[in-house]
Amino acid sequence: MRRLRLILLTIVLLVLVWSGIGPHDRATWFLEVGPVLIGVPLLVATYRKVPLTGLAYFLLALHAVILMVGGHYTYARVPLFDWIRDSLDLTRNHYDRVGHFAQGFVPAIVTREVLLRFSPLRRGKWLAFLVVSVCLAISASYELLEWLTAAIAGSAAEDFLGTQGDVWDTQKDMLLAAIGAIIALAMLGRRHDRSLAALDASAAPAIDDE
Repeated sequence: MRRLRLILLTIVLLVLVWSGIGPHDRATWFLEVGPVLIGVPLLVATYRKVPLTGLAYFLLALHAVILMVGGHYTYARVPLFDWIRDSLDLTRNHYDRVGHFAQGFVPAIVTREVLLRFSPLRRGKWLAFLVVSVCLAISASYELLEWLTAAIAGSAAEDFLGTQGDVWDTQKDMLLAAIGAIIALAMLGRRHDRSLAALDASAAPAIDDE
C-alpha cells in the first residue's frame, strides 16, 4: 500500500508541475486545480491516522489528473477532445463531460468508504441512496461555485464555466455526476468491499499491539 501511495503521489505531483507551466489562463488554472492543491496536502497529512483503501487513492489520483489537464488547457480546449469533436463532427469539446462524470464516479467510492467506516450505515439501498445524494450535492455545490465566480468575474469566468453555449450545461453536468456515481457503485461495489476488508486486515495487528 505504501508503494502504491508513493507512486500515485509522484504521478500527481509531476502532472501538477506540467499543468502549472504555461496554462491557457492562470486564474482558471487555480480555480480548476484548487481541489488538488487542497486535497493532496490533506491526504498526505492524514494517511497514517485515517488511511484510505488503495482503490480510493487510485481514483482520487485519476480525478486529480483529469482536473489538472482541464486546468492546463481549460475544459473547452483539451486537444484530444478537439480532435474527437472534429473527427466525429460534434458540436463541442466534451472533456468537461468526462470531468463531471468523474465528479460523481470518484466521490461515490470515497463517500461509500467514509460512510461504511465511520457511520452506523451498512451495505444496502440506503447506503447507495445516500452516496448518490452526496455526489449530487457535491456537483450542485460546484455549479453554485461556478455561478458565484461568474457573478463576480463576469466574462472573465467564461473558461471556468465551460458551457460552450449550452443553456442546459448545468443540468447535464449534474446528471452526469449522478450517472457516474450510480455506475461506480454498480461496477466497483464488490471490489471496494474487498479493498475495505484488506485495509481492515492490515490495521488489525496495530490494534492488537495496542
